[in-house]
Amino acid sequence: MEIKRDLYLQKIISYMWDGQVKVITGVRRCGKSYLLRILFRKYLLSQGVDEAHILEYALDLAKDIRFRDPLALAADVRARVEGNAGQFYLFVDEIQMSDEVPNPYLPTGKSITFYDALNDLKTLPNLDVYVTGSNSRMLSSDILTEFRGRSDEIRVHPLRFAEYYGAVGGDKAEAFEDYAFYGGMPLVLSRPDETAKMEYLRSLFSEVYLKDIVERKKIQREDVLSATLDLLCSSVGSLTNPNNIANALNTMQKRAGESLVAANTVKAYIEHLGDAYLFEECRRFDVKGKQYFDFPNKYYCSDIGLRNARIGFRQQEMTHIMENIVYNELRVRGCLVDIGIVYGSEKNKSGRSVPVPREIDFVAVQGGKKTYIQSAWAMETDEKIRMENRPLGLTGDSFPKIIVRHDIRKRWYDDNGVLNIGILDFLLDDSVV
Repeated sequence: MEIKRDLYLQKIISYMWDGQVKVITGVRRCGKSYLLRILFRKYLLSQGVDEAHILEYALDLAKDIRFRDPLALAADVRARVEGNAGQFYLFVDEIQMSDEVPNPYLPTGKSITFYDALNDLKTLPNLDVYVTGSNSRMLSSDILTEFRGRSDEIRVHPLRFAEYYGAVGGDKAEAFEDYAFYGGMPLVLSRPDETAKMEYLRSLFSEVYLKDIVERKKIQREDVLSATLDLLCSSVGSLTNPNNIANALNTMQKRAGESLVAANTVKAYIEHLGDAYLFEECRRFDVKGKQYFDFPNKYYCSDIGLRNARIGFRQQEMTHIMENIVYNELRVRGCLVDIGIVYGSEKNKSGRSVPVPREIDFVAVQGGKKTYIQSAWAMETDEKIRMENRPLGLTGDSFPKIIVRHDIRKRWYDDNGVLNIGILDFLLDDSVV
């Protein structure tokens, strides 16, 4: 089964031969390697590129383990490219598995890293460099310093619903139910039954993600990391912070007779989960005051199927699941996303008007365009309708306002110009936001 990832493929194609290192990032097993080594490779071959001019190294495989040494990698590529005619394409998969090695010419100096190898190779005029990686700290923040503006990042997410439905077809509503349960990790589609799908998703945490974090970050309290992950999965769509999580963990630790957990430890572990692209923090923003709140914030899982698997496919609160799906879709579309806070007024017991904060689920910003979005599973009562619309009427501006709903199929605008749109329509129409 070939899954189309046209959004990312076109972005890679647009960056070809721009003199930059193309860095394809995202959570492990989300399809980065497939995008690069299958879809992009197929495109190159269709354009007449000689197969021998596509150089591939998979650092997570034993056959290429020697090339985790960045000097060995650079030397092998140079030997195959330098002095040869024609254009070459270099694919390095899971670059974060590259090792640091001593500088053979200055043993006591700074170690040689993959940054040095890639900076060296990008000077070859007939070589275009592409790498994939699954650690945001190494491949986002550090790379900006090490490459000094000489890299393009292409962030790949698990399958969005449009990609998922394009592969499975059939009834849209049934497809969405499966998607909301199993998520969009590509290999889920090839598993033969429900049990196999569940086991695959569970194994990603136990055999891939947590092992990676423990080994690379030298985690001392694996139990705390695991418990932090469980609490984040249980609280998607709910406000929380490291202090709240630490307090919850310490309640459990006391019962188990274990040592207490510091909030700073939890904060560091949440950052590790973010570095692995498993979770993103969504901060609260004062829409009129134009400033961020320090805490609490929300955390959304990069794939709802992973979240469901981690908590044993229990806690199927569809309001929070749909909210997580909408958040991920907005991020795929390239939006910066915050939680919006606006203030209305209510009278207290003494009859005085006091400001009351109201929450807008998402403030999505793309370029100069801002869109306010509420995610509502159902709006079956007048009170629910008022509750969802009230914050949208307090923004004090005329930017587009949308309520994404599960209980309608056709889109329509209310008297205040708010677009009501069904979740399937929203997920399958990129023009909405």
